[in-house]
Amino acid sequence: MLSLPDLLIRPIVEQALAEDLGRGGDLTAALIPAEETLTAVLAARRPGRVAGIACARLAFAALDPNAQFEARLADGDAVAAGDVIAWVSSDARSVLSAERTALNLLGRLSGIATLTAAYVAAVKGTDAVIVDTRKTTPGLRALEKFAVRCGGGVNHRFGLDDAILIKDNHVAACGGVTQALERARHVAGHLTPIEVEVDTLDQFDEALAFAPDVIMLDNFTLPDLAEAVRRCQGRVRLEASGGVSLDTVAAIAATGVDAISVGALTHSAPVLDIGLDAV
Repeated sequence: MLSLPDLLIRPIVEQALAEDLGRGGDLTAALIPAEETLTAVLAARRPGRVAGIACARLAFAALDPNAQFEARLADGDAVAAGDVIAWVSSDARSVLSAERTALNLLGRLSGIATLTAAYVAAVKGTDAVIVDTRKTTPGLRALEKFAVRCGGGVNHRFGLDDAILIKDNHVAACGGVTQALERARHVAGHLTPIEVEVDTLDQFDEALAFAPDVIMLDNFTLPDLAEAVRRCQGRVRLEASGGVSLDTVAAIAATGVDAISVGALTHSAPVLDIGLDAV
Protein backbone atom coordinates (compact mmCIF):
# COMPACT_ATOMS: atom_id res chain seq x y z
CA MET A 1 0.00 0.00 0.00
CA LEU A 2 1.41 3.39 -1.00
CA SER A 3 1.81 5.93 1.79
CA LEU A 4 0.72 9.50 1.31
CA PRO A 5 3.67 11.86 0.72
CA ASP A 6 4.46 14.40 3.42
CA LEU A 7 3.83 17.10 0.82
CA LEU A 8 0.10 16.34 0.97
CA ILE A 9 -0.13 15.83 4.72
CA ARG A 10 1.96 18.74 6.02
CA PRO A 11 -0.43 21.58 5.04
CA ILE A 12 -3.34 19.83 6.76
CA VAL A 13 -1.32 19.30 9.92
CA GLU A 14 -0.03 22.86 9.93
CA GLN A 15 -3.53 24.28 9.46
CA ALA A 16 -4.79 22.20 12.39
CA LEU A 17 -1.89 23.37 14.56
CA ALA A 18 -2.50 27.00 13.62
CA GLU A 19 -6.17 26.63 14.57
CA ASP A 20 -5.18 25.25 17.98
CA LEU A 21 -2.39 27.71 18.71
CA GLY A 22 -4.65 30.64 17.88
CA ARG A 23 -3.35 34.20 18.00
CA GLY A 24 -1.05 33.94 21.02
CA GLY A 25 0.34 30.43 21.10
CA ASP A 26 0.01 27.82 23.85
CA LEU A 27 -0.39 29.79 27.09
CA THR A 28 -0.27 26.68 29.27
CA ALA A 29 2.91 25.31 27.70
CA ALA A 30 4.57 28.63 28.55
CA LEU A 31 4.53 27.52 32.22
CA ILE A 32 7.14 24.85 31.41
CA PRO A 33 10.83 25.84 31.49
CA ALA A 34 12.17 26.27 27.97
CA GLU A 35 15.01 23.81 28.55
CA GLU A 36 12.71 21.00 29.75
CA THR A 37 12.55 17.90 27.54
CA LEU A 38 9.87 15.24 27.40
CA THR A 39 9.72 11.70 26.06
CA ALA A 40 6.26 10.23 25.55
CA VAL A 41 4.55 7.29 23.89
CA LEU A 42 1.42 7.28 21.76
CA ALA A 43 -0.50 4.19 22.79
CA ALA A 44 -3.84 2.67 21.85
CA ARG A 45 -6.44 2.46 24.60
CA ARG A 46 -8.77 0.31 22.50
CA PRO A 47 -8.10 -2.40 19.89
CA GLY A 48 -8.31 -1.37 16.26
CA ARG A 49 -6.40 -0.64 13.09
CA VAL A 50 -3.78 2.12 12.82
CA ALA A 51 -3.73 4.89 10.22
CA GLY A 52 -2.23 8.37 10.13
CA ILE A 53 1.11 7.90 11.88
CA ALA A 54 2.71 10.48 9.59
CA CYS A 55 0.21 13.07 10.83
CA ALA A 56 1.53 12.68 14.36
CA ARG A 57 5.16 12.76 13.22
CA LEU A 58 4.62 15.94 11.22
CA ALA A 59 2.70 17.63 14.05
CA PHE A 60 5.63 17.26 16.44
CA ALA A 61 8.17 18.16 13.75
CA ALA A 62 6.28 21.34 12.86
CA LEU A 63 6.90 22.74 16.36
CA ASP A 64 10.37 21.22 16.80
CA PRO A 65 12.25 20.26 13.63
CA ASN A 66 14.70 18.35 15.83
CA ALA A 67 12.03 16.20 17.48
CA GLN A 68 12.85 12.49 17.57
CA PHE A 69 9.95 10.31 16.46
CA GLU A 70 9.92 6.56 16.04
CA ALA A 71 6.94 4.56 14.81
CA ARG A 72 6.62 1.15 16.45
CA LEU A 73 3.79 0.11 14.12
CA ALA A 74 2.93 0.84 10.49
CA ASP A 75 -0.24 2.22 8.94
CA GLY A 76 -2.65 -0.67 8.44
CA ASP A 77 -1.36 -2.69 11.40
CA ALA A 78 -3.76 -4.13 13.94
CA VAL A 79 -3.35 -2.75 17.44
CA ALA A 80 -4.41 -4.06 20.84
CA ALA A 81 -5.27 -1.97 23.87
CA GLY A 82 -2.03 -0.82 25.45
CA ASP A 83 0.11 -1.26 22.35
CA VAL A 84 2.61 1.53 21.70
CA ILE A 85 2.15 3.02 18.25
CA ALA A 86 5.07 5.46 18.38
CA TRP A 87 7.26 7.45 20.74
CA VAL A 88 8.41 11.05 20.57
CA SER A 89 11.16 12.96 22.34
CA SER A 90 11.45 16.72 22.09
CA ASP A 91 11.33 19.86 24.16
CA ALA A 92 8.35 19.55 26.48
CA ARG A 93 6.60 22.67 25.25
CA SER A 94 6.54 21.43 21.66
CA VAL A 95 5.32 17.94 22.56
CA LEU A 96 2.45 19.23 24.67
CA SER A 97 1.45 21.94 22.19
CA ALA A 98 1.33 19.42 19.31
CA GLU A 99 -0.29 16.64 21.36
CA ARG A 100 -3.94 17.35 20.58
CA THR A 101 -3.43 17.87 16.84
CA ALA A 102 -1.38 14.66 16.61
CA LEU A 103 -3.98 12.65 18.52
CA ASN A 104 -6.97 14.18 16.74
CA LEU A 105 -5.69 13.17 13.33
CA LEU A 106 -4.23 9.83 14.36
CA GLY A 107 -7.37 8.87 16.28
CA ARG A 108 -9.72 10.01 13.50
CA LEU A 109 -7.90 8.13 10.76
CA SER A 110 -7.37 5.03 12.89
CA GLY A 111 -11.09 5.02 13.64
CA ILE A 112 -11.88 4.99 9.92
CA ALA A 113 -9.37 2.19 9.33
CA THR A 114 -10.84 0.23 12.22
CA LEU A 115 -14.42 0.50 10.97
CA THR A 116 -13.37 -0.31 7.42
CA ALA A 117 -11.57 -3.43 8.63
CA ALA A 118 -14.78 -4.57 10.34
CA TYR A 119 -16.73 -4.24 7.08
CA VAL A 120 -14.00 -6.04 5.13
CA ALA A 121 -14.03 -8.88 7.64
CA ALA A 122 -17.82 -9.13 7.36
CA VAL A 123 -17.67 -9.84 3.60
CA LYS A 124 -14.71 -12.22 3.76
CA GLY A 125 -15.28 -15.25 1.56
CA THR A 126 -17.17 -13.29 -1.09
CA ASP A 127 -15.86 -11.44 -4.13
CA ALA A 128 -17.27 -8.08 -2.99
CA VAL A 129 -14.96 -5.22 -2.11
CA ILE A 130 -15.81 -2.47 0.38
CA VAL A 131 -15.51 1.02 -1.11
CA ASP A 132 -15.82 4.48 0.36
CA THR A 133 -17.71 7.56 -0.86
CA ARG A 134 -17.18 11.33 -1.07
CA LYS A 135 -18.93 11.74 2.29
CA THR A 136 -15.71 12.92 3.88
CA THR A 137 -14.71 15.72 6.24
CA PRO A 138 -14.00 18.86 4.17
CA GLY A 139 -10.25 19.27 3.80
CA LEU A 140 -9.46 15.74 4.99
CA ARG A 141 -10.54 13.66 1.99
CA ALA A 142 -7.07 12.46 0.99
CA LEU A 143 -6.30 11.42 4.56
CA GLU A 144 -9.65 9.75 5.17
CA LYS A 145 -9.53 7.81 1.94
CA PHE A 146 -5.99 6.72 2.81
CA ALA A 147 -7.36 5.46 6.13
CA VAL A 148 -9.95 3.39 4.24
CA ARG A 149 -7.12 1.71 2.35
CA CYS A 150 -5.35 1.06 5.66
CA GLY A 151 -8.46 -0.83 6.76
CA GLY A 152 -8.47 -3.00 3.65
CA GLY A 153 -11.09 -1.04 1.72
CA VAL A 154 -10.95 0.38 -1.80
CA ASN A 155 -11.34 3.99 -2.81
CA HIS A 156 -14.27 5.18 -4.93
CA ARG A 157 -13.69 8.37 -6.91
CA PHE A 158 -11.83 11.16 -5.09
CA GLY A 159 -13.71 14.02 -6.72
CA LEU A 160 -16.10 15.12 -9.40
CA ASP A 161 -13.37 15.06 -12.05
CA ASP A 162 -12.41 11.39 -11.60
CA ALA A 163 -15.32 9.84 -13.45
CA ILE A 164 -18.83 10.40 -14.72
CA LEU A 165 -21.22 9.22 -12.03
CA ILE A 166 -24.83 9.70 -13.09
CA LYS A 167 -26.96 9.87 -9.94
CA ASP A 168 -30.74 9.93 -9.66
CA ASN A 169 -30.91 13.72 -9.86
CA HIS A 170 -28.74 13.72 -12.98
CA VAL A 171 -31.10 11.17 -14.51
CA ALA A 172 -34.07 13.39 -13.67
CA ALA A 173 -32.38 16.49 -15.06
CA CYS A 174 -31.47 14.69 -18.30
CA GLY A 175 -34.92 13.19 -18.78
CA GLY A 176 -34.09 9.56 -18.12
CA VAL A 177 -31.38 6.91 -17.89
CA THR A 178 -31.08 6.50 -21.67
CA GLN A 179 -30.73 10.22 -22.30
CA ALA A 180 -28.14 10.60 -19.55
CA LEU A 181 -26.03 7.73 -20.81
CA GLU A 182 -26.21 8.91 -24.41
CA ARG A 183 -24.87 12.29 -23.34
CA ALA A 184 -22.20 10.66 -21.21
CA ARG A 185 -20.93 8.73 -24.22
CA HIS A 186 -20.47 12.00 -26.10
CA VAL A 187 -18.54 13.83 -23.38
CA ALA A 188 -16.45 11.05 -21.80
CA GLY A 189 -12.78 10.87 -22.69
CA HIS A 190 -11.28 7.53 -23.60
CA LEU A 191 -9.95 7.14 -20.05
CA THR A 192 -13.08 8.39 -18.29
CA PRO A 193 -15.18 5.66 -16.66
CA ILE A 194 -18.97 5.96 -16.60
CA GLU A 195 -21.17 4.82 -13.73
CA VAL A 196 -24.93 5.22 -13.48
CA GLU A 197 -27.19 4.85 -10.46
CA VAL A 198 -30.50 3.02 -10.86
CA ASP A 199 -33.39 2.57 -8.45
CA THR A 200 -35.37 -0.24 -10.10
CA LEU A 201 -34.80 -3.34 -12.19
CA ASP A 202 -36.46 -1.61 -15.15
CA GLN A 203 -33.88 1.17 -14.93
CA PHE A 204 -31.20 -1.47 -14.55
CA ASP A 205 -32.21 -3.15 -17.82
CA GLU A 206 -32.21 0.26 -19.52
CA ALA A 207 -28.71 1.02 -18.23
CA LEU A 208 -27.34 -2.44 -18.99
CA ALA A 209 -28.14 -2.00 -22.67
CA PHE A 210 -25.50 0.76 -22.76
CA ALA A 211 -22.88 -1.36 -20.95
CA PRO A 212 -21.47 1.42 -18.75
CA ASP A 213 -18.41 0.60 -16.68
CA VAL A 214 -20.41 0.33 -13.44
CA ILE A 215 -24.08 0.27 -12.50
CA MET A 216 -24.91 1.37 -8.97
CA LEU A 217 -27.88 -0.47 -7.48
CA ASP A 218 -29.30 2.02 -5.01
CA ASN A 219 -31.37 0.72 -2.11
CA PHE A 220 -32.21 -2.53 -3.91
CA THR A 221 -33.72 -5.35 -1.89
CA LEU A 222 -31.65 -8.51 -1.54
CA PRO A 223 -33.80 -10.43 -4.07
CA ASP A 224 -33.50 -7.55 -6.57
CA LEU A 225 -29.73 -7.39 -6.06
CA ALA A 226 -29.49 -11.10 -6.81
CA GLU A 227 -31.72 -10.70 -9.86
CA ALA A 228 -29.58 -7.84 -11.19
CA VAL A 229 -26.48 -10.02 -10.79
CA ARG A 230 -28.23 -12.82 -12.68
CA ARG A 231 -29.28 -10.53 -15.53
CA CYS A 232 -25.89 -8.88 -15.73
CA GLN A 233 -23.90 -12.09 -16.22
CA GLY A 234 -20.65 -10.23 -15.59
CA ARG A 235 -21.04 -7.75 -18.45
CA VAL A 236 -20.50 -4.71 -16.18
CA ARG A 237 -19.42 -4.21 -12.59
CA LEU A 238 -22.23 -3.87 -10.07
CA GLU A 239 -22.07 -1.67 -7.00
CA ALA A 240 -24.60 -1.94 -4.18
CA SER A 241 -25.33 1.23 -2.27
CA GLY A 242 -27.77 2.41 0.39
CA GLY A 243 -28.95 0.75 3.58
CA VAL A 244 -25.53 -0.78 4.22
CA SER A 245 -24.52 -1.52 7.80
CA LEU A 246 -22.41 -4.10 9.58
CA ASP A 247 -25.63 -6.03 10.13
CA THR A 248 -26.58 -6.10 6.44
CA VAL A 249 -23.32 -6.04 4.50
CA ALA A 250 -22.67 -9.80 4.54
CA ALA A 251 -26.06 -10.57 3.02
CA ILE A 252 -25.54 -7.86 0.39
CA ALA A 253 -22.15 -9.32 -0.53
CA ALA A 254 -23.67 -12.81 -0.80
CA THR A 255 -25.87 -11.67 -3.70
CA GLY A 256 -22.77 -11.54 -5.90
CA VAL A 257 -22.30 -7.79 -6.38
CA ASP A 258 -18.77 -6.62 -7.12
CA ALA A 259 -18.58 -3.65 -4.76
CA ILE A 260 -20.45 -2.25 -1.79
CA SER A 261 -20.14 1.48 -1.10
CA VAL A 262 -20.42 2.56 2.52
CA GLY A 263 -20.67 6.23 3.43
CA ALA A 264 -20.41 5.38 7.13
CA LEU A 265 -16.73 4.51 6.72
CA THR A 266 -15.89 8.20 6.73
CA HIS A 267 -18.96 10.04 8.00
CA SER A 268 -19.74 7.89 11.04
CA ALA A 269 -16.55 6.14 12.14
CA PRO A 270 -15.88 6.52 15.87
CA VAL A 271 -12.47 7.85 16.80
CA LEU A 272 -10.02 5.21 18.01
CA ASP A 273 -9.00 6.14 21.54
CA ILE A 274 -5.25 6.85 21.51
CA GLY A 275 -3.39 8.63 24.29
CA LEU A 276 -0.05 10.33 24.80
CA ASP A 277 1.74 9.49 28.05
CA ALA A 278 5.07 10.69 29.38
CA VAL A 279 7.64 8.00 30.12
